[in-house]
Amino acid sequence: MSRMNRRAFLQTAGASLAAASLGPLCPGATPASRPNIVVIFLDDSGWADFAPFGTPPYPTPHVEQLAKEGCRFDQFYVPQAVCSASRAALLSGCYPGRTKVFGAHGPNARGLDTQFATMGEVLKEGGYTTAAFGKWHIGDQDDTRPWARGFDNSCGLMYSNDMWEFHPENPEHWGKFPLQFWDNGKVTIPRVTKEHQPHLTTWYTEHAVDFINRNRTKPFFLYVPHSMPHVPLFVSEKFKGKSGAGLYGDVMMEIDWSVGEIMAALKSNGLEDNTLVIMTSDNGPWSSYGNHAGQTPFREAKGTSFDGGVRSACIMKYPGRIKAGTASGRAFSTIDILPTVAHLAGAPLPDNPIDGKNVWDLITGKPGAKNPHDYYPFSTGATFEGIISGDGKWKLHLPHKYRTLVTPANDGAAGKYRQEDIALSLFDMENDPLETTNVIDKFPDIAEKLKRYATDHQIKFYAKKQ
Repeated sequence: MSRMNRRAFLQTAGASLAAASLGPLCPGATPASRPNIVVIFLDDSGWADFAPFGTPPYPTPHVEQLAKEGCRFDQFYVPQAVCSASRAALLSGCYPGRTKVFGAHGPNARGLDTQFATMGEVLKEGGYTTAAFGKWHIGDQDDTRPWARGFDNSCGLMYSNDMWEFHPENPEHWGKFPLQFWDNGKVTIPRVTKEHQPHLTTWYTEHAVDFINRNRTKPFFLYVPHSMPHVPLFVSEKFKGKSGAGLYGDVMMEIDWSVGEIMAALKSNGLEDNTLVIMTSDNGPWSSYGNHAGQTPFREAKGTSFDGGVRSACIMKYPGRIKAGTASGRAFSTIDILPTVAHLAGAPLPDNPIDGKNVWDLITGKPGAKNPHDYYPFSTGATFEGIISGDGKWKLHLPHKYRTLVTPANDGAAGKYRQEDIALSLFDMENDPLETTNVIDKFPDIAEKLKRYATDHQIKFYAKKQ
């Protein structure tokens, strides 16, 4: 997006947010039967990369249809805007400060320790058949890969698709570790090349559709963490040049197609009405990559605790339980997904402590429902940087350094950042979602309350670090 168009984009997004906050929430009822669970998790997709969240210059009809049939959640958060930390939080229901999964892990990394159960293990224990097709990135050791973490079926990459010999900035380092494609515990492509990457989205989708077709008679959990649109961008021949908006547009059209294929498989197998579908992203766009990055109206992007990094677009569909065609401004987080789906599945929570809570009443817009969290924490790497109130109204940044983009690059090259500092700051997210004005002097009581939460969180989870 050009800088001259940013103002109009922000105005459009702001109007969308205002409409969502005034629009109907998602009323529903407790389901009578155990639903299938489908989670589609994108990589570095911007909040505005799909309609109806933004107005991208390429069509996304299947995501739009998903939103028409479900509810769009405009204030949905990840606790850290970096790959491994975000994925571990989703699958474990735990803060990064608890699991110590920070940042983005490389080849052979331990990842999420086995003392923390995954969503796959929880639902498998509850009688579900489970599958993960896509980018794993929470462990690349024998006991931390997906087939050892509760997934009956799996395929894909164990870490990001840029951690390979063609890395634009550090090819010598990454070239020491061949990028491998795994299928059910076996390496089927020992060295992924530029000839293989265009097929990733299609392969994940084909596996997902086949899994649905084979498991129509029993409850299942299907996790599809796409490698795209994380750089390097690749697209299959069937979508190459189709968007008219460059390679990023082509990639997003193929992901939209993937959503359509998964939804069609559910429908053709008669499973549509008893399936909860969740679509979101691990964090905001990697803005350094310019025309190979997504769009967000919010401040900063991936790798920061500003909303451009930690706020992800989210859609949920569950016919008869989540009202179709609605929008919600209620805040909640990926850490809440595990306990919420466990509740719906009738599966017991794991023995290890988790931080997420069941937010089904928030998701369905039950009258009077309140977020059970006092706050959600945000971090970047091993640095605890701030919190947002459970109702999403107030955000407190602790003093910290953050990266801000100086010059984006294009066509797969990385741009340049500089480091800046933010002082202790309070933002009114209801009236200032772009985090432009520090109101800490106007609302000292609110700031003090959030500071107490932040201090307690820091002592509990980061005492040895800060």
